[in-house]
Amino acid sequence: MGANNGKQYGSEGKGSSSISSDISSSTDHTPTKAPKNVATTEETVAVVHSQPGTHTRSRQSKGHHHAPIDLLPDHSLLQIFSHLPTNQLCRCARVCRRWYNLAWDPRLWGTVRLTGELLHADRAIRVLTHRLCQDTPNVCLTLETVIVNGCKRLTDRGLHVVAQCCPELRRLEVAGCYNISNDAVFEVVSRCPNLEHLNLSGCSKVTCISLTQEASLQLSPLHGQQISIHFLDMTDCFSLEDEGLRTIASHCPRLTHLYLRRCTRLTDEALRHLALHCPSIRELSLSDCRLVGDFGLREVARLEGCLRYLSVAHCTRITDVGMRYVARYCPRLRYLNARGCEGLTDHGLSHLARSCPKLKSLDVGKCPLVSDSGLEQLAMYCQGLRRVSLRACESVTGRGLKALAANCCELQLLNVQDCEVSPEALRFVRRHCRRCVIEHTNPAFY
Repeated sequence: MGANNGKQYGSEGKGSSSISSDISSSTDHTPTKAPKNVATTEETVAVVHSQPGTHTRSRQSKGHHHAPIDLLPDHSLLQIFSHLPTNQLCRCARVCRRWYNLAWDPRLWGTVRLTGELLHADRAIRVLTHRLCQDTPNVCLTLETVIVNGCKRLTDRGLHVVAQCCPELRRLEVAGCYNISNDAVFEVVSRCPNLEHLNLSGCSKVTCISLTQEASLQLSPLHGQQISIHFLDMTDCFSLEDEGLRTIASHCPRLTHLYLRRCTRLTDEALRHLALHCPSIRELSLSDCRLVGDFGLREVARLEGCLRYLSVAHCTRITDVGMRYVARYCPRLRYLNARGCEGLTDHGLSHLARSCPKLKSLDVGKCPLVSDSGLEQLAMYCQGLRRVSLRACESVTGRGLKALAANCCELQLLNVQDCEVSPEALRFVRRHCRRCVIEHTNPAFY
């Protein structure tokens, strides 16, 4: 490109100024200084519609002045631009004509990341996709990741645009966008067959994931009605019920990571469908699903050798019975969070220790029936433990901690806050596990 194209320009053309002023008037409540990773609507619209004008070249060419960065070749600038977030890339496109052309190189637009509670997300998505579709009408073939977490103004209209324009989408995150409904999610999963990662946490209106009726009719019986999602986060989707999870399981058999924290309407029956249709699940979180009990854990245990991560924190209906199922059928378990499961005792912990020797992380905080006997079993059979939380375990004393420290030399974190343990026991842990961070509430230990 010519040298003149690399010069900075001091004022935008007439059309660009009017566009910027129009958008500014519609976003008067937006903070003047945008957060680091926020692409404001004003910036986005200005970039799409305002390529730097030619009148700026003559003004700058009189001085024949070049900034040092103008001497870099295009491929070097592209390499720099590739490390910038969406908002910074939009700002770079406003510097000069050369930067404008480089900033819109399709190779830089594999990911769009928008944040901000006051952001007009629907409009930002619309203008961004419109610009990215210029070289390939109606579709953005390079866009594979869209992240709009926390954009509370995002609605179904914005997701409809994503569904229609981004057929190669692989990752979509809309956490905290509580205006999203089933219709928009159905359209995205139907029109984006390569979608693998979907984060819907906090989308309280979403009750299910399925294909649209139109998409279902177009599928052949041989293909079935499968969705290729591997990772699904539906934390705080309060409206999700058993029937919704049954539909999700039947349509998403490739799931490997599923997070259902605080989906409080789910019961044991839902987990039966999960184990039946999704045999490849490696990570499962049911924290605060208070209607899930031992029968549900029996169904989870049917995942057998695949399960590596399990969280049932505050599932107060779970007892040693359910834990025995997990211990027996999930020998490769690495992480278990059973915090607040008050029915768990040393007996259940013993089964777990004997059957899951590869356990790396365990949280049994606020389990008042867990005592030194259970910890001694863990120390004997799970010597690779790295993280243990015993917070508020009233029956734990220095004896159990010493057993852990003497046998689990790889221990990196030990939480004994609100436990009745002596400073001498804590010093023993520190001597034997030098890399271990000890979280405690004992003022005599320092």
